[in-house]
Amino acid sequence: MVPAGYTPAAGLLKDKIILITGAGDGLGRAAALACARLGATLVLLGRTVKKLEAVYDAIEAAGGPQPAIYPMNLLGATWNEHGQLAETLDREFGKLHGIVHCAAHFTSFAPLETLPPKDWMDSLQVNLTAPYTLTRLCLPLLERAGDASVVFLSEAAAHDPKAFRGAYGLAKIALEGLTRMWAKELETRPQIRINTYDPGPMRTELRRRGYPSGHEQAPLAETAVPGLIWLLGPDSKGRSGTSFANRPV
Repeated sequence: MVPAGYTPAAGLLKDKIILITGAGDGLGRAAALACARLGATLVLLGRTVKKLEAVYDAIEAAGGPQPAIYPMNLLGATWNEHGQLAETLDREFGKLHGIVHCAAHFTSFAPLETLPPKDWMDSLQVNLTAPYTLTRLCLPLLERAGDASVVFLSEAAAHDPKAFRGAYGLAKIALEGLTRMWAKELETRPQIRINTYDPGPMRTELRRRGYPSGHEQAPLAETAVPGLIWLLGPDSKGRSGTSFANRPV
């Protein structure tokens, strides 16, 4: 569990370079705004330029460090395009202190036997392959930062698989295994932390697709941000290969 009532110190993320995928909406947007308020320089990655520009403008209006926008549709992105992103980050910043994988693909709950093959492939591409690939190619930048944190978003069902979660649910299960395995492989490089974070129910478009009834009663995405900040900042230093949650898992 993330420490209850965690409140980050002012300037906690000053001079930190943090990449957030899915930064145009939902938790990605909320996390970007919060990180900027704490002094971080954000790389805003998403597929909709208009949404990214709105986050950019909000950060600048609040007096935060000038962010960078990197439009990218993870659904169709190739390994080379991921590599180009890593090369750009290397050229522009030289290091990376954090990655928050907020981008997600989800259409609806469905039994595996009726799941369209395209939805299976699309879900695994965005929810599993892209987070792995981005992290894999950015490892040298993370190591160069001296203290870096990678956060994969998870959910409670990843620990207690439920029916009808489809490829989205299976991707979250795989991310839990990926995180534990990778953390063990990086034990000789403790400057890189890799964890998962279950933000709990949030009032986002993604949740509305699965729970159209009662969607408005879910908490705002901002309520899950303190846990992400804790994982990104120095207060969680030394914690890796662990599943954290904004609620009991």
